[in-house]
Amino acid sequence: MTATPRTSLEELPLRPELRGRTPYGAPQLRVRHRLNTNENPHPLPTELLADLGAALGHAAVELNRYPDRDALGLRGDLAAYLTRTSGEPVGPAQVWAANGSNEVLQQVLQAFGGAGRTALGFTPSYSMHPIISAGTGTAWVDGHRREDFTIDPAQAAAQVREVRPDVVFVTSPNNPTGTAVALETITGIHDATSYGHGRAGVVVVDEAYTEFARTGTRSALTLLPGRPRLLVSRTMSKAFGMAGLRLGYLAADPAVVDALQLVRLPYHLSSLTQAAARTALAHTDALLATVDAVKAQRDRIVAALPGLGLTSVPSDANFVLFGRFADAPGVWQALLERDVLVRDVGLPGWLRVTAGTPQETDAFLTALGEVARELHLGGSGP
Repeated sequence: MTATPRTSLEELPLRPELRGRTPYGAPQLRVRHRLNTNENPHPLPTELLADLGAALGHAAVELNRYPDRDALGLRGDLAAYLTRTSGEPVGPAQVWAANGSNEVLQQVLQAFGGAGRTALGFTPSYSMHPIISAGTGTAWVDGHRREDFTIDPAQAAAQVREVRPDVVFVTSPNNPTGTAVALETITGIHDATSYGHGRAGVVVVDEAYTEFARTGTRSALTLLPGRPRLLVSRTMSKAFGMAGLRLGYLAADPAVVDALQLVRLPYHLSSLTQAAARTALAHTDALLATVDAVKAQRDRIVAALPGLGLTSVPSDANFVLFGRFADAPGVWQALLERDVLVRDVGLPGWLRVTAGTPQETDAFLTALGEVARELHLGGSGP
């Protein structure tokens, strides 16, 4: 039987703005030390695994029925967590949840972006923001950053007033650079999105890594009162160590949650996802107990880099952007050959490494030391 020739993407009637694009994704390779996707390396607590089994078993009894469409119980648990950890009262009506923070952001752009509308983000930043914008037909504009990857408050506000975007993304701590954004900068950007004549934009503060921030770093949750166009997105993939669960959430004015319900798919969160997330939230203290351990490895990496003739960007996340290299892709390959996988985020001269376990940090620093000596970067080794 003759095989049917495979149709190429170019032969399909794809939307013009999607042509030439590549899908998001970090390399998934068989490697001993996988430090490229910012996962929490610590396994889930034994007591949580036992409770997860019971909760999922209970939820499975009614899998013939649709799940709670509005995830009211889960949203209540998330609101309680945000209230306890931020000190800012957050009610269930202010919280929305979806399959990973990417779906939350997609729903935001479906509601507030779309054809004829514009989103702006301060790049380099999370690469999914422009990808989701394209997927929703929203035009994308790159915002400005300084040479050190920080945001100039005055310049950012001026650019917002000039572009007049419908959606502004501020990632704090920023990915892939790691540094948190000052609340004063966020308020200045937010204030600039009031354009007059009934026009205004929404500001999304993407706080996927906020639990790893250094002491004294404040969450944008404290800015929510009186700002109905400010949205703060979070995830359970990072600090909670639940990347496989795919649970993201958002806190904002209840009117924003009402808007997102206009575009969400029916029964978008399965009964099993809701049950697993609620069980995990009941074990918050045990899950977040690993955060300090991860931060210690992050700081250990930062401290070791100067001895290798390298530098880093100050990090409030669970990863470190490090360099500078004349040939970052070459260093990436050299580390891979030593069974260490880091992330080439496309910034000339820079690579990003996830803070892993002490053993993973040992392996990374040993491998990096060998590469640094080969490249004659200076320093005395790890």
